[in-house]
Amino acid sequence: MNSALLELYFDGQCGFCATEMRRLSEWDTERRLSFVDIAQPGFDCAPLGVDMAALNRALHGRASDGRMLVGIDCMLAAYTLVGRGGLVWPLRVPGLRRVLAAMYRAFARNRYAFSRWLGYRTPPACGGGTCHVGNPFLTDERPHDSH
Repeated sequence: MNSALLELYFDGQCGFCATEMRRLSEWDTERRLSFVDIAQPGFDCAPLGVDMAALNRALHGRASDGRMLVGIDCMLAAYTLVGRGGLVWPLRVPGLRRVLAAMYRAFARNRYAFSRWLGYRTPPACGGGTCHVGNPFLTDERPHDSH
């Protein structure tokens, strides 16, 4: 675990997910969050004690004290840490929380289809003679030649 207060494990192949992580990164002026793309080659979930199936079912975040936050609990913590807790206030309302958690799980299961339907795209890993290093949604990295 790095020095961030919350390390987020997200699917960088999901256009919506990657866009939301980029948005959180931009809002995170105090660098309280860190981001790990579980779709990157070489990602190893073993040290987390969580399997890939679970990571693919819901957003996961590891707090600095080692606790694992999942789904809407993770979203609530992340948005709150970047000062945008007001955007997710319904997640705190007991009656709404249960309904929103079920909606989140349905969205997460179908995130690729929803991403396409909503117009979110992820860049191809390689195209036009260039390849991306890392996740371009989260860094200022530029493509480099693949030759």
